[in-house]
Amino acid sequence: MWQKKIFLFFVIISTVSLLLHQGGNIKSFHFGCRAVPRGPRSKITSVVFLKTHKTASSTMQNLLFRFAERHNLTVALPVPACGHQFCYPRTFTSHFVHPHTLPPNIITNHMRFNKAELQRLMPTNTTYITIMREPSSMFESLFVYYSQYCQSFKRVANVSLEAFLDNPWRYYRAEEKDSMYARNTLTFDLGGDKDRPATDEAYAKSFTAQVEQRFSLVMISEYFDESLILLRHLLNWDLEDIVYFKLNMRTESSKQSLNPQLSAKIRAWNSVDAHLFDHFNASLWRQLSALGLDCVAREVQLLRQAQEKLMRTCFAGQTPLRSAAQIKNKDLRPWQPNGKVDIVGYELPSNISVGAWTPPDVCLKLIMPEIQYTKVLLRSQSIRYRRSYQYRAHLPQKAVRTVVVRHPQIHRIEPKPAVVPAPVTKTTSSPKTSGTQSQSAMQEPH
Repeated sequence: MWQKKIFLFFVIISTVSLLLHQGGNIKSFHFGCRAVPRGPRSKITSVVFLKTHKTASSTMQNLLFRFAERHNLTVALPVPACGHQFCYPRTFTSHFVHPHTLPPNIITNHMRFNKAELQRLMPTNTTYITIMREPSSMFESLFVYYSQYCQSFKRVANVSLEAFLDNPWRYYRAEEKDSMYARNTLTFDLGGDKDRPATDEAYAKSFTAQVEQRFSLVMISEYFDESLILLRHLLNWDLEDIVYFKLNMRTESSKQSLNPQLSAKIRAWNSVDAHLFDHFNASLWRQLSALGLDCVAREVQLLRQAQEKLMRTCFAGQTPLRSAAQIKNKDLRPWQPNGKVDIVGYELPSNISVGAWTPPDVCLKLIMPEIQYTKVLLRSQSIRYRRSYQYRAHLPQKAVRTVVVRHPQIHRIEPKPAVVPAPVTKTTSSPKTSGTQSQSAMQEPH
């Protein structure tokens, strides 16, 4: 009996190694996962990812940007007046979307959620996804990150988180610009009322139900890898579609440790966020259990092995993380919110040697920060838009009239054949609470 177990063990190890050697495609390799449909399925390519603040969302956004480029999809991007976000904190409207990026397959830059506008913009079969983080660690990150921008934080002497939490109403002004960073940020990003009293449990429950009805998956940043496995199965993606490097992380010296008393005060102050997180943290683990925890663990292991292989390939065994000041390539330098926060990034070694399935562009895009990548995507999609327009402009008039957009619910994006679009204006812009925490939670997410 034990000989058979050993034999099966080596068969599994050999198969995993073969898959990784061939590029890591595990599209049809489900390890006997429960609730996984059999037979061929197409990848789902219409996705809305609500990018929330300080939740590993920059890493997830980078993953979606790369997926879109690899599959020749269109990503909705902001108009220049909005910067690299959809005019956040204003409630999202389709007028914030650059016309050269319509009709979109994917939308992922920061916005305040607006269900009606997104449904008008996106195909009817779009999958909606977002991500949450345990409120106390998220709020600590927000407090440090936005201490020089949010007036509610700037009023606090010595930028003391303890002082703010001792009497938040002394510093907080609900009507002020950027006040959404100081209370129930998740709720605000999701389109809810950040200032509902903590005693209004009925609102917290009803709003949570609304979020659950709209989003097919709510990821949890403390269990980022496990969440990605659910995402992979939900969208029928391959392993290479979910490989990532962590982005927009703070150094350990920029973080403040939280004792239980501080954590409790944060959760009380952000009571709606706390309710949301507790609900969807439990929901995540119900979905993981339904898929099969053994299956999930094996796929997480495959994902991490693929990432380690990419890390060795892209950085040639060197230590990849650098402080922003040490990164010579400005296209890879992450934005620094203030002098008290050190955001680390990556820089590719000059002697990079790559394999057949990892050209230099793959390594570059894996580590490209949000602002720079948004500009790169807008430039490439504008070029594609102009070429498509020029082609249609030279078609016979009858053929031009028959050209329709992919999603007929969008009526304002078809250009008039006689008008040549102007060049694009370049702009610049400034833990599950129980169980064992995964390795993906070891560094600061954004």
